[in-house]
Amino acid sequence: MATFELYRRSTIGMCLTETLDEMVSSGTLSPELAIQVLVQFDKSMTEALETQVKSKVTVKGHLHTYRFCDNVWTFILQGATFKHEEGQEQVGRVKIVACDSKLLTQ
Repeated sequence: MATFELYRRSTIGMCLTETLDEMVSSGTLSPELAIQVLVQFDKSMTEALETQVKSKVTVKGHLHTYRFCDNVWTFILQGATFKHEEGQEQVGRVKIVACDSKLLTQ
């Protein structure tokens, strides 16, 4: 199963990376095992988002910047509103990174 490493830039991914770095620095964990943990994290996030997330969200906002590079879209929205079944949330600024899921099966 191929994966993207973009989930490592999420809050939970950054916390995992920081914790693994601390463990490697203190000698509790080998660098090779830390890499294996990160690879498993990538796989687990991809699988969880594919199989467990069923809700749909509508996003509206002012498109500040967009970019398409290496089959990855990046959008930066200002004044974004996320509408879902339970209600809606407003965010001042949000970055959305979208990858083609067909690339995961190659």
